[in-house]
Amino acid sequence: MDIEQKQADLIEQFVKQASSLHGSALAPLVAEATSHPSLFAFSEILSVPSVLQLGGTENSVYLDVLRLFAHGTWSDYKSNAGRLPQLVPEQVLKLKQLTVLTLAETNKVLPYDQLMQELDVMNVRELEDFLINECMYAGIVRGKLDQLRRCFEVQFAAGRDLRPGQLGSMIQTLSNWLATSDNLLISIQEKIKWADSMSELDKKHRKEVEDRVEDVKKSISLKKLQTVSRPTLTSEGMRRSTLNLVE
Repeated sequence: MDIEQKQADLIEQFVKQASSLHGSALAPLVAEATSHPSLFAFSEILSVPSVLQLGGTENSVYLDVLRLFAHGTWSDYKSNAGRLPQLVPEQVLKLKQLTVLTLAETNKVLPYDQLMQELDVMNVRELEDFLINECMYAGIVRGKLDQLRRCFEVQFAAGRDLRPGQLGSMIQTLSNWLATSDNLLISIQEKIKWADSMSELDKKHRKEVEDRVEDVKKSISLKKLQTVSRPTLTSEGMRRSTLNLVE
């Protein structure tokens, strides 16, 4: 089963469970979802009415945890650790994985120094082990570790849940891309038309040259034929013609 299908199945499972729970009963589900090693998307769970109803209640902290894992990073957690539950090791790992995905959204070349700071990693060996074992083997990113340049070159990164307000900018980005693609297509079509036109001109010119060559060949052949068929006088004929003139 590929990672997308597995994640879709997990999301459906957690959404069904969340729909039947309310209040503090959602706490174990939130902890399980944010700790699951194969779940990296939480917007569907966040949209469940019983989960949204946690806002403004004494259990709103569980809604905050879900939002952190949907949109936040490890740095965000450290900045708000005082009002959030302490994370278990599985949640810490998950949030650091999600942090890598967030960094990869805006830059495909991630310096080691930046990654070590964002992930609270102390040395390059630990960082590379994390990227290989916890990110690339998990299938959420693909890339190349460049020890000489001290950076991680991202070739693929799984997408995270859209942050509030991000949909509008994404639609604008896609609209700009579509407009650029349309302009490029028009330019390509114009170049194809120009190439076809030049091809037709080339064919016409080649035909004219071939016709002229053929005319020249015919003219030369005709002249050769006329030369061969013209009567010639032998020495005896010339002698007889001279005698006739004398007589």
